[in-house]
Amino acid sequence: MKKTLSLLVMALLILALTACGSKSQKDVVSDLKGMLEEMSGYKAQATMTLQTGEKPLTYNIDVWHKKPSFYRVSLKNSEKDQSQMILRNSEGVFVLTPALNKSFRFQSEWPENSSQVYLMESLISDIIMDDDRTFKAGENGYVFNTKTNYQNKNLYQQEITLDKKNLLPTSVKVMDKDLKVLVEVKFTKKKLNAKFDDGAFDMERNMQGALNEVPAMATEKKEFTAVFPEFVPAGTTLFNQVKSKNGDEVILTYTGDDQSFTIIQRRAEVAPATKMLTMNKGDVVNLGFAFGVLKDKTLTWSFDGVDYYLASNDLSEEQMINVASSMTLAQGK
Repeated sequence: MKKTLSLLVMALLILALTACGSKSQKDVVSDLKGMLEEMSGYKAQATMTLQTGEKPLTYNIDVWHKKPSFYRVSLKNSEKDQSQMILRNSEGVFVLTPALNKSFRFQSEWPENSSQVYLMESLISDIIMDDDRTFKAGENGYVFNTKTNYQNKNLYQQEITLDKKNLLPTSVKVMDKDLKVLVEVKFTKKKLNAKFDDGAFDMERNMQGALNEVPAMATEKKEFTAVFPEFVPAGTTLFNQVKSKNGDEVILTYTGDDQSFTIIQRRAEVAPATKMLTMNKGDVVNLGFAFGVLKDKTLTWSFDGVDYYLASNDLSEEQMINVASSMTLAQGK
């Protein structure tokens, strides 16, 4: 009789915990699918920490999304005076660099062509699409481990934690094959189905707003030093390093095993007026610390007052992204 009562009490406890506690993986995934279909967009704020260098780099991120394809992502690092914004509206995709008073427009499918660590719908899609995902209901939320589709293939797998109440992402850890955390994002504010006015995603309006918030790059010259990539393809080595007479430009030449490439680093100049470049081809590349543009065997980006140009007829796009992303080692110092 006592044994029967004990079993009955245990069963009631399990039922009680189930009723007020966690959902099953099947239920959560089903709810996520419904959420993606029903939501009209969102606003979110987050902090992103990169652990790819000797010193962590932390960015404040502000994200707006309006279905089906309007985006506004602001990326700021106060320590490096680094500020960029990426916009997508009916006119195309724009990369804005306020400190240099420059903007760049091109046709692209961004962000649909890869995973995006700071876009909530991208993270939810990664969960839904991975049939091999793992699931755990923890005290702080539902935790999924999934495969990734990031442009940087060193970002091999990710741990996504969802809020138990609304199933929105609260944090993301992106790891390499050895489970070392390279990128961590923590969402601090989230508003689902947010409202946007007609000019919310207008390029000129956002550029002017960014210019008002971020002062132009200081005219006084900082010491210009070369930055070397931490990742170099096997069999490839630094062949030559040339610095201009005025010290404002460095050219690094790497050769070997049919995987040669050149990196040009040049002190950036503030444009006298908004500089708009329009290209029919090209794609946005998330290097973690900056947005880059990949086009015709070249990858370009700006960071901390320096313009970078990576060019190669030998490297694949993945290798070029890996080389550029690895240059945070020195940039993080």
